[in-house]
Amino acid sequence: MPRYPDTFYARTAETDAARPALDGAIEAEICIVGAGLAGLSCAYELARAGRSVVVLEAQAVGWGASGRNGGFVGPGYARGYASIAAAIGEDAARRLFDLSIEGMGFVADAIRDLGIAGARPVHGKISALRYDGAEALKRNQERLARDHGYAVSFMPTEEVRAVLRSQKYHQALHDPQSFHIHPLNYARALAAGVEALGGRIFEGSQVVSAALDGAQKRLATAGGTISCRHVVFAAGGYTDRLVPRLRMSQLPIATYVLTTEVAPELIGSVIRTRCAISDNRRAGDYYRLVEDGQRLLWGGRITTRTAEPRDLAALLRRTMISTYPELAPLKIEMAWSGLMSYARHLMPQIGTLGPGIWHCLGFGGHGLNTTAIGGRVVAEGILGTSERYRLFAPFGLNWNGGPFGVAAVQATYWYLQLNDWLKERKAA
Repeated sequence: MPRYPDTFYARTAETDAARPALDGAIEAEICIVGAGLAGLSCAYELARAGRSVVVLEAQAVGWGASGRNGGFVGPGYARGYASIAAAIGEDAARRLFDLSIEGMGFVADAIRDLGIAGARPVHGKISALRYDGAEALKRNQERLARDHGYAVSFMPTEEVRAVLRSQKYHQALHDPQSFHIHPLNYARALAAGVEALGGRIFEGSQVVSAALDGAQKRLATAGGTISCRHVVFAAGGYTDRLVPRLRMSQLPIATYVLTTEVAPELIGSVIRTRCAISDNRRAGDYYRLVEDGQRLLWGGRITTRTAEPRDLAALLRRTMISTYPELAPLKIEMAWSGLMSYARHLMPQIGTLGPGIWHCLGFGGHGLNTTAIGGRVVAEGILGTSERYRLFAPFGLNWNGGPFGVAAVQATYWYLQLNDWLKERKAA
């Protein structure tokens, strides 16, 4: 069985039960490829409806980005609201944002209904600016309340710096409804919930071929085959070339995370809140206290490099120390990377390739809410109870540009970093 990557989440996981690989020929109504949170959320909804569902996972449950991310559960998408509204109109943009809020509720409900104590949810998130922008934040606060009934509070600079002891920060919005969790424990418990409802999950079962024409689909792994009426592709940043159109629409982007040594007094001297924190930069910092404030988990940066850099810990540590110089003595215990699935338009890719062929991927760093709602609307489409998945139709399977697309993404990221630096320098 593939070993789970050596991460803080893997080390602190409450369960590590291995599941068998697919062996022999089986049948099911629905087969889901990928046991990340999108695939598991879809399987959970289908199993709750009494449908026959099988999940095939190449590695292990939550092995990819679903089990080693920042653990933030909040509304929104990788693409900003104003950009979405400009592309598809205000009404459609509001409906999509409402779906992202519903995705948060999916996660909270699953934690409650399945009794997932190991998810360890903590409420509260602070989204801080690294330059002066009070009026824009207040407009966003008003829009959330007016259009979505979603209440957040404005934090002036002095209030922000009272809890985040850094001169880098200016104003912020505090969201009491967002929360943060142990994502691997959540993923594994969600998988167990699927199985308790009669769903089947096979690990170490990479799909090597797929015959998708006709009413009955057939997928093959190294050890077996499955016949089904519906297939859902939900492999995220680890999408291979099994379905070329899906692979050619994806940009696997690496993101980086570290955890520190145990040092509650030092960490607490500069971060005086249990809220999760993120800043407003493209691929900016995000961090939170873990293990009851004993350690700091810090993530940030994105690159198109799929190999983990040798100086990963030093790379992340520099950004941490530049924000909080007082943390310079703090030692890094471990650092890791994982692949997220991005589309060029920065929106989830949810829909169909043909009758009975579904896709649910491309969550771009906002997966804990959008994988949940993505899995739900695909399940609703299969069940015939709604066509809400069509709300994502304007953001389709655009070609990723091949190697030129990867280069363009990296160049765009560097350009945005430069803009962020110029804004921060002006504010200093």
